[in-house]
Amino acid sequence: MSDTKHKQAAKAFSDKWQGKEGYEKGETQQFWNDLLGDVFGIERLSDYIEFEKRITLANGAKGFIDGYIPSVPVLIEQKGRHVDIRKAEKQSDGAMLDPHAQAKRYVQWLPRSQKPKYIIVCNFDEFLIYDEENPVAEPQSVKLRDLEKEIYLLDMLIDPESRHQQKEAEISVQAGNAVGKIYDMLLKQYKDPTNPDTLRSLNMLCVRLVFCLYAEDSGIFGHLQFGKYLSKYDAEDARDALIKLFEVLNTPENERNVYLKSDLKAFPYVNGGLFADNKIEIPNFTDDLLKFIVDDVSAGIDWSDISPTIFGAVFESTLNPETRRSGGMHYTSVKNIHKVIDPLFLDELNAEYIDIIDSKKQVSKRIEALEAFKDKLSGLTFLDPACGSGNFLTESYLSLRKLENKAIAEIIKDTYDNMIPMADTVTGSQIKVDISQFYGIEINDFAVSVAKTALWIAEHQMLEQTRRIVHQDRNFLPLTSYANIVEGNALRIDWIDIVPKNRLNYIMGNPPFVGYSLQSKEQKEDILSVYVDEKGKPYKTAGKIDYVSAWYFKAAQLMQNTDIRTAFVSTNSITQGEQVAAVWKPLYERFRVHIDYAHRTFIWDSEASLKAHVHCVIVGFSISENKSDKRLFDNDTEKTVKNISPYLIDSETIFIESRKKPICKVPEMILGNIPRDGGFLSDYDKEKYESIILLYPNAKYLFKRLLGSVELIHNKERYCLWLKDKSPKEYNKIPPILEAIKGVKEFRENSPRTATQKLAEYPMLFAEIRQVGSHYLAFPEVSSQNRKYIPIAYLSPEIICTNKLFMLPNAGLYHFAILNSNVHMAWVKTVSGRLKSDFNYSNIVVYNNFPWCDPTPEQKAKIEQTAQGILDARALYPDCSLADLYDETTMPPELRKAHKANDKAVMQAYGFKQDMTESEIVAELMKMYQKLTEGAGK
Repeated sequence: MSDTKHKQAAKAFSDKWQGKEGYEKGETQQFWNDLLGDVFGIERLSDYIEFEKRITLANGAKGFIDGYIPSVPVLIEQKGRHVDIRKAEKQSDGAMLDPHAQAKRYVQWLPRSQKPKYIIVCNFDEFLIYDEENPVAEPQSVKLRDLEKEIYLLDMLIDPESRHQQKEAEISVQAGNAVGKIYDMLLKQYKDPTNPDTLRSLNMLCVRLVFCLYAEDSGIFGHLQFGKYLSKYDAEDARDALIKLFEVLNTPENERNVYLKSDLKAFPYVNGGLFADNKIEIPNFTDDLLKFIVDDVSAGIDWSDISPTIFGAVFESTLNPETRRSGGMHYTSVKNIHKVIDPLFLDELNAEYIDIIDSKKQVSKRIEALEAFKDKLSGLTFLDPACGSGNFLTESYLSLRKLENKAIAEIIKDTYDNMIPMADTVTGSQIKVDISQFYGIEINDFAVSVAKTALWIAEHQMLEQTRRIVHQDRNFLPLTSYANIVEGNALRIDWIDIVPKNRLNYIMGNPPFVGYSLQSKEQKEDILSVYVDEKGKPYKTAGKIDYVSAWYFKAAQLMQNTDIRTAFVSTNSITQGEQVAAVWKPLYERFRVHIDYAHRTFIWDSEASLKAHVHCVIVGFSISENKSDKRLFDNDTEKTVKNISPYLIDSETIFIESRKKPICKVPEMILGNIPRDGGFLSDYDKEKYESIILLYPNAKYLFKRLLGSVELIHNKERYCLWLKDKSPKEYNKIPPILEAIKGVKEFRENSPRTATQKLAEYPMLFAEIRQVGSHYLAFPEVSSQNRKYIPIAYLSPEIICTNKLFMLPNAGLYHFAILNSNVHMAWVKTVSGRLKSDFNYSNIVVYNNFPWCDPTPEQKAKIEQTAQGILDARALYPDCSLADLYDETTMPPELRKAHKANDKAVMQAYGFKQDMTESEIVAELMKMYQKLTEGAGK
């Protein structure tokens, strides 16, 4: 939120609440929710502020804190309007206490980890802000009427970490855009901008420039030292100046030329391999480029607050977008990284730290526990086998170092508060967590360089935090050379060669998102080389699974006989449709994996300039026993469950595999007719159709209405030439039809598929004809997930279906009702595949495996009645398409009411309670499926 909007929101809040009664018991929560939500932009208020926080007092009595914000933390003592919040009042025990002193009574009973940094006393007209870390200071006062101009004084209400992250993100994106512009300007100066070696040089040059820009703002170099150095040169000499600078940065001070100019001599030795390659190609500069780097980027951006986690995302945006897409790379926001690492390891570590802090141990014992905790942190080892620019590794390193810094601060505090000699605290302020604990594999050489640089920046930032805690100078340079980020194809490398198996604790990351139909030849070969059985032969389904699946398989292989735990971000397709059994069944049956936690489908976001709008899941899994709760996240809500199946639902682990016939006694669902004709028989819109029959009236009997998913749902007119059982005499004198037949013949003859070539002998017919001879129920193969029900409809046999529709002949009202019910839709949402985010229905997986209920005659009659109710409600709107009728915003009330009645009747027939959730419905359906398949064939 911009400062202007922030102030406008503060004024609106002030205007609203100045006219309120200010009743303590009735309006406190709304007051603070409005302030935090409307003015400060907090979205999930119930997770952010806790009202009426219960505490246990000395005598066992219960007390209640009016408001508590744990992330800061802030304690709120709220009084009614007209109460003097500076005046002491007599308490029940006879003590005279002002509201601040009343709040302090509560503080002493809070655990150490929850003690507030600030106490805010408020009476709706005024806020008094007490800094508990500076108890002698007078409280700051903010009047409600002055809130617009003094809102900044309440900034402590926002988690300082979140505010800092927001600032980091803004600066990182700004810096990323700037480097993208530098990249484009430099690229134009190269002699051969398409040469791979040129692009590699440009990528490395950008990484070096970024490091220098960060270094001059963060204290590694002198303030603006890099920009001032370049400003001494004109564009013609800038290239030579950079070459000399890079050579100096790679040379130890004691090995430099004694006659080196003072401006170069002032730069420190960097090492770490960042400036070691003197063969990279550096082009000539232009005046505009030099001016942009010096004035706009060096002087104009404060690089010290750049987020090293977001660093990779924004600088990867300098790569060619096509390169990024083909590699399947999508970059993770900090929020999404924590969806992976928090339940994987960080939540447990945070809880362990809080337990130590809040323990009643003697001071010396608590210090020992904190030192042991630091040892534990330094003993953890992480691998990201598709690390990209190092986002996961960097954020994990930062998270561990922040915890370590907290432990260091507590050790020092305990040491000085209790006058313990520092030598008695074992290692005191020693930093033990190191970037050498973090391993990565990445196929792109530029990303490898970025990942190393991001970790170096993270190391420097955390070193600065430690320095502020211990008040000691710490050397950052020279950088340490290490080989923990390895360039290579992770699916062709043995991960044990990168990090020893007995040292590894966690595998994590965001492997490439490439669907099986979009994989290159090399990527398909990668999967087939990984997804192999005990005999080394690829699993039959290995050719039809997403690229990310290979990382799951390699992780499961490595985790055998270890306590290693893994979590990956993935496209949601591996938890839907046929891929579930194809991907997960070998992992369960061969490696005995189990899912520890999961985030169900959510929309991906990132800080990259080209955001990846992808539907993702996160799956945390392991092989060894995990005694922690199984956690299932859905739209940021968390539920503890007994078991998480590979469909990411709370149910037993059951695999739904393709089946040739329905599992229950219901009509068979048939795929529609396949033209495979190049459009010559099947692609006639209304205008083209009418133009032909206008000239050739007899041709009318050779055309039929043709429907696929789109035409059925949106009521679009489309026609096809249907020459089955037609005599050549009926069309051999109609030129447009003969031309169409000729077009089909040529199209099929030129096909690379032998089977299609053979079909050229029958160019007047669809490739595969399955049309039924009676009325049938048409079911779309693809339909939007935004509809509550998949639109289906009865059609005449004269209407031809393409293979984008399924046909259900002999379907009665009972079948119509079940397929139109919330029960069937719950099954679809879990078992169906997806095309992007849309449902991709399958007869052999979804329909044939669906467990139908066994209703009583009365229940079936009721269901048929509600089915007719749906059809009757549709008939009230003959001018509307199914898309119009099933739009969730505009669905007619009669139709919605009819569907609700149908849902109720179907639920009763299944024996389900009306208030069951979708997940509970699916869990019951899975049990029914399991009973139906016991001993049954496919």
